Amino acid sequence: MQRDEVQPAAVAIYDRYLRDRGNVPNMFRTMAHRPEIFETIIAHMEAVLNTGTLTKALKELVIVRTSQLNRTPYCLASHTTICRKLGWSEAQLAALDQPGTGEFTEREKVAIHLAEVMTLDAHGYTDADFARLRSFFSEGEVVELMAAIGLFNYFNRFNDLLQMEPTQPASKEELATAGVAVPA
Repeated sequence: MQRDEVQPAAVAIYDRYLRDRGNVPNMFRTMAHRPEIFETIIAHMEAVLNTGTLTKALKELVIVRTSQLNRTPYCLASHTTICRKLGWSEAQLAALDQPGTGEFTEREKVAIHLAEVMTLDAHGYTDADFARLRSFFSEGEVVELMAAIGLFNYFNRFNDLLQMEPTQPASKEELATAGVAVPA
């Protein structure tokens, strides 16, 4: 849905994303067909990504690994870019499917392993895996990691089924309508 087609509460969300990202992700435009789902999923996503004690960078790293495992081009395009902006190197992103290569700390490797098992075989996470996880992360941080991984398993499946195209930058007109200053 375009900005002029959504309900008033959704316009505020659109405008915030236009200001902060320069676009409204296609997935959000699709979810806006059901305002109650759209508004609550945005609130949930922002709580998962922007609260707690873990860095957004680590959460984004496990999101990218989850999206790699699910082969989701839509989420990979967006969140790999975010990872770069948050300081993950090209070497680290290239080695994400081989976390034992030395590009990651032990703590990061444990988080990546959690993403892999939770995505591919949630019943396969062992007591030893949990003990190792808890040696690096508090219970609250475990919840943060699992919430990020779980949320993006949901987003990956939603976007894959719809064959969602990567989001392009918003038009100058849409940005201007949202009050975003557009260079001449």
